[in-house]
Amino acid sequence: MSDKKNNLSGFAEQRKWHHLNAENSWTMFKVVSEFVDGFERLNNIGPCVSIFGSARTKSEHKYYKMAVEAAEKLTEAGFGIITGGGPGIMEAGNKGASNSNGTSVGLNIDLPFEQFNNVYIDRDKILNYNYFFIRKVMFVKYAQAFVVMPGGFGTLDELFEVLTLIQTKKISKVPVILMGESFWGGMKSWIKDVMLDQESNISPEDMDLIPITDDVNEVVKYITDFYSKDAGRLSPNYEL
Repeated sequence: MSDKKNNLSGFAEQRKWHHLNAENSWTMFKVVSEFVDGFERLNNIGPCVSIFGSARTKSEHKYYKMAVEAAEKLTEAGFGIITGGGPGIMEAGNKGASNSNGTSVGLNIDLPFEQFNNVYIDRDKILNYNYFFIRKVMFVKYAQAFVVMPGGFGTLDELFEVLTLIQTKKISKVPVILMGESFWGGMKSWIKDVMLDQESNISPEDMDLIPITDDVNEVVKYITDFYSKDAGRLSPNYEL
């Protein structure tokens, strides 16, 4: 009887691992499919700026209005706008692009309580993702600059992902601009006082990677000046 139980247990264990292997293979195909779809649909969109920020920011908030204006002026300067495709700051970015008849891209992700496509995305430029890491690749690969508005954990994750890629030279240096001096000022001070001065965990020149401003015109000028002498860099940031 004991041998029979052991055999049944071993059979069940084999079935479990077979199921897991099949599930892993299927997950791999889904991941590849999302990458291929994103590359095929975004390869020809032209120079863009990714705008990050909170999904919870209301339309009457100053940061929402700031994001709309920034997207409008960046679009008028020749850039398309990429956002996460949802509400809040993402909606504001797409709205600004739409107001100026520019390219408006939404990289939407399925979340249980707050994510849905906003109405200002170009209908042929709504991309839906199951995986955050694929979505972040698209944010970074197809943007020539990043405007980071106030947000939560997701916004911080996106910001530090970009800074890490620049710091480690996995992508070329591109403009990363924080909008909202009262929101970001304390964080930048902590980075300087603790990460740099106390612990030497970053280099002094890394502080130059995160300028802060509330001036929309300054954002546009910073980005256009960055590329004025090297328009050839207006291309996807890296090849995979």
